[in-house]
Amino acid sequence: MSKAANTRLTILNKAFELIYSKGYQTTSIDDIIANTQVTKGAFYYHFKNKDEMGIAIIDEILRPTMLESFINPAKSSVNPIDDFYNMISYLLLEDPFLQVKYGCPVGNLTQEMTPWNTKFSQALSELVNLWIENIEKAVIKGQDSGLIRKDVNGRQVAFFMMSGYWGIRNFGKLQDDNSCYVVYLKEFRNYLNGLK
Repeated sequence: MSKAANTRLTILNKAFELIYSKGYQTTSIDDIIANTQVTKGAFYYHFKNKDEMGIAIIDEILRPTMLESFINPAKSSVNPIDDFYNMISYLLLEDPFLQVKYGCPVGNLTQEMTPWNTKFSQALSELVNLWIENIEKAVIKGQDSGLIRKDVNGRQVAFFMMSGYWGIRNFGKLQDDNSCYVVYLKEFRNYLNGLK
């Protein structure tokens, strides 16, 4: 990796850490520069402004993370009942990228930025829609293999799963405690078993 590419990646990673812990709007370019120890000129060499950097964080940090931990597990699902549970359980209790006290980074940016910035809305919508599509496809595969009832609507399952996940992430964030995740997962298991 070239020095310039390494500097850009450092800016994105450090900026993400700040934004995840403090919020996008309360994180300034000066905060990012201080934490990355790059010059203002180096920052502006890589990004025209903070919003361009924010979109790069979505595309280059959040997208690969979502692909690996959210989208690919749904895409490769063989038994959606177990695979959906295992995916959400891992995301809530084990994934080192996601921290209880900060919630879901995609959910945070969605709440904070989509009312004000259409580029953020588009970038985040693409990720969320990809997750929805792959949950739906997994439900259809589950129906085809007889693991899920034929009357189950895959899109409804996707919205229910995603809203539950984002909602419980907010409770965890509010309490800075993952005990609510355990309670949620018990009921989530009951919901999934009801799809059989």
